[in-house]
Amino acid sequence: MSRQEPDEVLTTKVLKQECCALSTIRRVAAMLDLSQDLYREGDALPRGWQFVLLGADTPRGLLRRDGFPGLGVPLPDLGLPRLLLGGRTVEYLGDIMIGETLERESWVDKVSRKETTNGPMAVVTIAHNLTSGKSGRVLSETQTYLMMGAQAGARKISKGAPLPADADLTEVAPDDMLLFQYSALGFNSHRIHWDRGFARETEGFPDLVVNGGLATLLLTEHLRMKHNTSFSKYSAKHMSPLFASRPMYLLATAKDTGWTLRALDDEGRLALEIEAET
Repeated sequence: MSRQEPDEVLTTKVLKQECCALSTIRRVAAMLDLSQDLYREGDALPRGWQFVLLGADTPRGLLRRDGFPGLGVPLPDLGLPRLLLGGRTVEYLGDIMIGETLERESWVDKVSRKETTNGPMAVVTIAHNLTSGKSGRVLSETQTYLMMGAQAGARKISKGAPLPADADLTEVAPDDMLLFQYSALGFNSHRIHWDRGFARETEGFPDLVVNGGLATLLLTEHLRMKHNTSFSKYSAKHMSPLFASRPMYLLATAKDTGWTLRALDDEGRLALEIEAET
């Protein structure tokens, strides 16, 4: 059982200019092991790659103890030291063009506090808009984070299930290098992605945690590259963490309005599910 406090809405917005630089996009392509020659100024940015425009620039002295940078807006200090990505929704209202400069608007949209059997928790929603000077608002994204109290001992992780034998699964294994490159491109200093001692001893994880945004990117790239399909909107929900260098399995299922994308961990647990509209 849990008891939820009234939502707190924070309306202070941070405005910044973000350049969709060709050099950065080539680095994303390099991280994904794609040809850098496929991308030129004036081309549309592949949908799913906007994470490079929504990264943080929090001064090092203002970082949380866990290193989480707040993605361009300061998080409220609720005395809750642990943080995990719970999900995100993204709507594309137009294409972002490589080489253009956009206005980015970011704010903490809502904070919901809860009292649970495991102690206090808060759900924090961060919202972003990207606006092009030529075509107006091109993207709206909200990210939901779970803030929790200190972890005592190793985390309990539910048992997995056998992998579906008849499914068209694609196996990938995000290693330390991929976690580093993704974190560097988004300037994400959350220690669970790079500090193995912190991830194990402080957070109670068995290993480094794969960035939630990276898992999302691998799924949307799976749809884009294997099924030659883009999307206009998607909603992602994270159910279970994924860990460095362990296999994860990608699965895309077509439906009337789009696709359901799933990422399973090495023991068959559903780690991430995305509903994408095409």
